[in-house]
Amino acid sequence: MFNKLRNKFLLLNMIIISVMMLIAFSSIYIIMDQNISRDIDMELHRESDSRKPAGKSAPFRPNTAPQEPGADNKGTSPPFRSASFALVTDKQGTILTLSSRFDMTAEFYEEIKTAALAKNKQQGKLKLDDHHWAYAVQTVPDGYVISFLDVTSQQAFLTNLIYAFLAVASIMLVIIFFISRFFANRSIGPVQEAFNRQKQFIADASHELKTPLTVINTNVDVLLAHEDDLIKNQTKWLTFIKSESERMGKLTNDLLYLAQIDQIDTGVMMAPFEVSEAVEQVVLTMEAVIYEQDIHLTYEIEPGLTARGSIEQVKQVVMILLDNAMKYTESGGSVDLTLNKRHQNLVLTVTNTGKGISEEHLEKIFDRFYRTDSSRTRGQGGYGLGLAIAKAIIEQHKGTIYAKSVKNEQVSFFVELPVHM
Repeated sequence: MFNKLRNKFLLLNMIIISVMMLIAFSSIYIIMDQNISRDIDMELHRESDSRKPAGKSAPFRPNTAPQEPGADNKGTSPPFRSASFALVTDKQGTILTLSSRFDMTAEFYEEIKTAALAKNKQQGKLKLDDHHWAYAVQTVPDGYVISFLDVTSQQAFLTNLIYAFLAVASIMLVIIFFISRFFANRSIGPVQEAFNRQKQFIADASHELKTPLTVINTNVDVLLAHEDDLIKNQTKWLTFIKSESERMGKLTNDLLYLAQIDQIDTGVMMAPFEVSEAVEQVVLTMEAVIYEQDIHLTYEIEPGLTARGSIEQVKQVVMILLDNAMKYTESGGSVDLTLNKRHQNLVLTVTNTGKGISEEHLEKIFDRFYRTDSSRTRGQGGYGLGLAIAKAIIEQHKGTIYAKSVKNEQVSFFVELPVHM
């Protein structure tokens, strides 16, 4: 799917660039062609108006020794624009006089005159003997004055211009193709990664919902199999159903909460609040639970620290971190919490002893449904959403959250929030 998307992007990009290059090159060619045509027209009109030979003027006498256009009788090569001549004919097209800077055979003059008159146009271009000629026909009382100008060089220039445009366009399109492909891969990469994560998220959510539903369905079947029994004798199965329903409800609420946080338009009521007091309230709430697990809790909170945001959401982050630390601390271990000011940030640190987290897992533990030990976490009632929720909340508060670990010793989670002055 993403290969098709990339190819469509490349194709669309190449089409747009090709059209733009075609428009640019065509505009340049048209401008050059118009300028050259304007110069040719001016030269032809001057030749027609003068009707006088620039080199010699005489009655038409054929020359038996042909010369190339642009060479005069003395064998010199005048400038290109001197390669012009004019013929005066009668009404029947018979050549009467010749005004020319060079001599050609009678057959040449007759042939080029006939070709010009055959087009039945007052002005145009024709090709004769590998040379391109521009001509203008002017009607006079006794016949016609036909002026000719050799435009071979101009025509060759325009042709070479087209070849140059084609060569440049081909090279540029090849270069642009590889550049576009490089940036297309880089652009689609994050989209593909987000799609894969979303796909995995849906698969994991479906799996997590499937488990309690299966348990509920099984226990309902047991109840239906003993429909004549008293409710008090079925308490065990009803307890299982209630427990799994609560777990499924918690999972659904967490998923909805994450979806709400992901919505950009969902605003959070940002107001200054005392972080020190909020953290202490959560610690006091969790203190008894932690001690019941035979875990030693120590905390050091710098008083008077304030931040801007939602006090309830920040308290939820502290709760998540303490709950996570408690789950992964073995009996007899310790959990340490500190809150202090560092430069322009408030730094909350929650450290617990235990097996630690491997390096390859540290960057992924904040992903949704990610577990370093799936069986252990599932058994403790977690779904791998707590740290994902904590990260979403902290990022919404313009802060950062990350973890550091020493294998088989401890894990530390760090939360940094901007200080409200």
